Amino acid sequence: MTRLERDAYDYDVVISGASVAGSAAAVLLARRGVRVALLERRSDPAAYKVLCTHYLQPCAYPVLDELGLIPALEKAGAVRNEARWYTRWGWIEPRAAPAGPELPYAYNVRRSTFDPLIRSHAAQTPGVDLLLGHNVTGLIQGAGRTVGVRVSTPDGEREIRARLVVGADGKDSSVAKFAGVPARQHENERFSYFAHFRDLPLRDGITHSWFLEPDMAYAMPNDDGVTVVAVIPDKKRLPAFREDLEGSFLEFVRSLPEAPPIDSAERITKITGTVNYPLHSRRPTAPGVAFIGDAATTGDPLWGVGCGWALQSAQWLTEAVATAATGRGDLDKALVAYARRHRRGLRGHQHLAADYAKARPFNPFERLMFSAAARDESMARHMHLFASRLIGPLRFLNPVALAKASVVNVRHRGAAVPPVHLSHTGS
Repeated sequence: MTRLERDAYDYDVVISGASVAGSAAAVLLARRGVRVALLERRSDPAAYKVLCTHYLQPCAYPVLDELGLIPALEKAGAVRNEARWYTRWGWIEPRAAPAGPELPYAYNVRRSTFDPLIRSHAAQTPGVDLLLGHNVTGLIQGAGRTVGVRVSTPDGEREIRARLVVGADGKDSSVAKFAGVPARQHENERFSYFAHFRDLPLRDGITHSWFLEPDMAYAMPNDDGVTVVAVIPDKKRLPAFREDLEGSFLEFVRSLPEAPPIDSAERITKITGTVNYPLHSRRPTAPGVAFIGDAATTGDPLWGVGCGWALQSAQWLTEAVATAATGRGDLDKALVAYARRHRRGLRGHQHLAADYAKARPFNPFERLMFSAAARDESMARHMHLFASRLIGPLRFLNPVALAKASVVNVRHRGAAVPPVHLSHTGS
């Protein structure tokens, strides 16, 4: 590539969205010699996403490590996300095997802590220009592909030309709209509300999740002694919440098995949430364009996968396109490789999540695996790997695991006991 060819572009890559996915991609690309413009429509460098589980899946730990953020997260008080899950068969409590390595983990950390941290990290990375208050208003086309963006800025309109445009701008991605890349929508028959509490003790100080079939809830300890408590019920319960949000929320939490003692804790935020949050999936590339994070795949908040998938997709994109983005390779082939890696990593998980978003009870495979995990430590560890998105559906439901789960349940004396009926499950 000649200098003239390089100078035809203002940057090698322009990224729309300086949240988790965009900031991570900017850092990883710039370290590989890519010139990056990181655009953020908001002008406040401390801006953060409010509607979030604040959960970084263990699958994202390698990305956090590559970014060099582990020490900063530990210093900020992020909580390692061990977890236990309530089911009708009892609690699933993954534990490390005797004399074995510790279970994989990442962190629970509030976005008010994490977003400014990772954005600042990007801004301090050589090769990254963080441009706040820059909102993408259109794409520049040339020779049948996208070659840049039009943006509104505090100083007026401008164009930024780049070899690759990355949409890291959320499920309602403007870049996707301008590029003509629609999303496939999967309806979510649950809604969610959450609030933050201080000084809320939980058993072992770890995340609690309740699978109530079809309702769901969780309590996640975060940084600074704050615990996020969320309820995710079937939409059949929505009228009661609309009539009395606070009363319905508190009653729901109080009725949970081993309920967190919210009445003795300090609630430090209002109860907030969303009544309609469909899952989205879109093709992760177009000519001259790539999508990462929620712009490519928006999961069900029930599973807390958004931040983890944002970090992973940023890493996958970097590994696929970094060389080509500087003009030293075939960018179209690189984008094909990224799309393939993205589908392989997330399509199976998203398919199962979209099906479970129908607010149905567990299907036979789920009943088999969840019940066995509540009764056997090695099955609980297997469940942990899947819940952490460290293995995919095919490995989770492999013949050996299914056979072992069947043996565990056959041997369990109470395997045929009818399920416990809870007054707040809506069943």
